[in-house]
Amino acid sequence: MNKEKNSYILIYASVMVVLVALILAYTSEALRPQQAKNEAIDKMRQILASLNIPSTAQNAESLYNATITDTYLIDNEGNKSEGNAFETELAGELRKPLAERKYPVFEASIDGNKKHILALRGAGLWGPIWGFISLNEDNNTVYGVSFGHEGETPGLGAEINEPAFAKAFAGKKIFNNEGKFTSIAIVKPGKTVDGQDAVDGISGGTITSRGVDAMLYSSLEFYVPFLTRPQ
Repeated sequence: MNKEKNSYILIYASVMVVLVALILAYTSEALRPQQAKNEAIDKMRQILASLNIPSTAQNAESLYNATITDTYLIDNEGNKSEGNAFETELAGELRKPLAERKYPVFEASIDGNKKHILALRGAGLWGPIWGFISLNEDNNTVYGVSFGHEGETPGLGAEINEPAFAKAFAGKKIFNNEGKFTSIAIVKPGKTVDGQDAVDGISGGTITSRGVDAMLYSSLEFYVPFLTRPQ
């Protein structure tokens, strides 16, 4: 074949494109199990962080298995439902009709005391934000939280995943003294809200702070039937 002809160049280029595509597809498929494993480990670390348990990629799985005592899904009436809580993503559930949604619940034992860990999902300035919140056995008092984001501004909205912000939630209550669900307000530093526990927002991250405020209310509201059912 004459290598100077356009047909040769086109055939050569086509073959190279096919070969590269095959190599990329094979590599992607070969790495898929490890990618899934890494995502699972990251989720375990987020759940553990909501329980104030630091972890690494190396010890997260063993800590998770030692701490989490039960996992299950609940429906919008607070009843347990079939399914895998760990593999259920709240983002996908929120796109379903209300009657079809399932919400993941994780139970943990800390020093012999039960904690409920609930999933959170919302929107920040530049993309999704998410997290987990753990409640004490009274299903009201916050034990810990962890937050994550897709693309909030470093040094501003991205500060929601810093320990200093998370620590401010410990001891806050999501129901008021009359038993009404109020969530936790995110406010400008130094401000308060009547009849509602509050946490100072991120300086310079007003929109992200509002996103966290809205995420807490909307996500926790789904769990109210479960949290208020007779124990």
